[in-house]
Amino acid sequence: MNLRKLFSPGALYYWLFAIFLYLPIVLLIIFSFNDSTSLRFPLSGFTLKWYKDLGNAAELLASAENSIIVGLLSSLAATILGTMAAIAVVRFSFKGKNFFLAVSALPLVIPAVVVGVALLILFRQFFNVELSLWTVGLGHVVVHIPVVMLIVGARLAGFPDNLEDAAMDLGASYWGAQLRVVLPMSFSALVAAFLTAFTTSFDEYAMSVFLVGTDVTLPVYMYSLLRFPRRLPLVVAMGGLIMAGSVILIMFSEWLRMSGDKQNTLEK
Repeated sequence: MNLRKLFSPGALYYWLFAIFLYLPIVLLIIFSFNDSTSLRFPLSGFTLKWYKDLGNAAELLASAENSIIVGLLSSLAATILGTMAAIAVVRFSFKGKNFFLAVSALPLVIPAVVVGVALLILFRQFFNVELSLWTVGLGHVVVHIPVVMLIVGARLAGFPDNLEDAAMDLGASYWGAQLRVVLPMSFSALVAAFLTAFTTSFDEYAMSVFLVGTDVTLPVYMYSLLRFPRRLPLVVAMGGLIMAGSVILIMFSEWLRMSGDKQNTLEK
């Protein structure tokens, strides 16, 4: 029975999909240790010099710092605004609620390139704002708020209302009950939403390339290095580090989400 399941069409589809998805990542990590500027088999040898050279790539490290700053600030803002929106949607009924949900979900379905061009026109033609890391961060906040709403809203949807009522019966205000009861019990969802938003922001290119100014983010700078073949191994090495960090963050956020679901089940 186990062999039949192992070679079933569903299992075959799963393994083909996994290979198609993860094989490029594995190849990226392998080539980051290649002792050659050419990305081809057979490998010339094993080396760590590309990772060592990253320490001397000042512009590359500066762009990485820019991406970290933009990711942290935009993720924090998106987490705060998205959490407030999730509380409003889950806890209250108001006029235009369905329209609000439809509008807030648009960044999830509109291509990032279209959002980037639209924000570029808004910032330059309407507000006449110079492009900078601030414009990139604002763009990231726009596309991350719906993600935060989904993650936090899923946690709040299963949250028992009687705990808020009990807190208010004991003298707490509504917002006091939110700060002292709801948000602490939703902490895992908040952290998962923040990490998801940060990972997406750090890797964002399609929208950032339209909104960036003289201080570029890491994905934009890495793409510009592809024009110089001798610099390509640095891009591959940095890509390996980013991939490893992204996988760790996503796995951690998924673990937090699952722990929140288990806690939600126990509360019921």
